[in-house]
Amino acid sequence: MRSYFAPAIAIAMIMPPMPSARSDDIPTLDVNPVCRGIASQSSLEVGLQQTGFEQCVQSEQTVRDEVKKEWPTFSASDKTHCVALAKTGGESSYTELITCMEMARDVRKLHSEADKSSASAPQAVPPAPAGHRQPTAR
Repeated sequence: MRSYFAPAIAIAMIMPPMPSARSDDIPTLDVNPVCRGIASQSSLEVGLQQTGFEQCVQSEQTVRDEVKKEWPTFSASDKTHCVALAKTGGESSYTELITCMEMARDVRKLHSEADKSSASAPQAVPPAPAGHRQPTAR
């Protein structure tokens, strides 16, 4: 058993470490499966389905360029979450990726604005339900 581990350890010691993917790197997604699926669902002839596939791939490349421009504006946690989500299920899409990140950013912004407005607004006492008496100060 020892003889199996010795070569592996030697190789690991000789090989330089592989650079790990940085979280700031835009992921490379394989959009071919999702585009094939979209093209195959159309009721077009085979030749037109191929054109639909090519248009889908071009569209995804355009969206990737948009992701590249906006990438620095998204939080690291949103990137991590949305990249994992986009890769789940085997059919990756830059459209799905950017939609996820934009929604996460926008929801965070709405929550932040709501927190600010509730912190600055005086706390109102809700009215008592009909038939109930408000407690009085003594």
